[in-house]
Amino acid sequence: MIEIRLATPSDAETIADFQLRQARETEDVQLQAATALKGVQAVFSDEAKGQYWIAEVNGQAAGCLMTSRQWSDWRNKAVLWMDSIYVLKEFRRRGVLRSFYEHCRKMVSRDESLFGIRLYVVKSNTVAVKSYESMGMDGEHYHMYEWIE
Repeated sequence: MIEIRLATPSDAETIADFQLRQARETEDVQLQAATALKGVQAVFSDEAKGQYWIAEVNGQAAGCLMTSRQWSDWRNKAVLWMDSIYVLKEFRRRGVLRSFYEHCRKMVSRDESLFGIRLYVVKSNTVAVKSYESMGMDGEHYHMYEWIE
């Protein structure tokens, strides 16, 4: 059984480790462990930055997710962003990602200040793209552009 729970500061090291793995696997990027840990701890210090969620399978952390809100003046509501999603390899294809997605859908359905869910995915991560599409999400509305110093 998969359980989704709100993460606590004691989960910070696990979440940071998951983020290091995600960066390596999806973008072949080596993050600095200390920087990633500080970044995770910053979320716990300031809820405006987001909230972390842990998926547990039989009491073991199987994955993590960060949610954050982005205001839409068009809708006078916020969209819930799914960020920093990671599932350990041994728990993939077992419903963990779908459990995170359903958890977020319920959050949106129960909270009148939210209107939907968004996430971004690296275009070359075709496995993730197929997973999101299988849950009814699509990438047809927007392209994301960025500038990073």
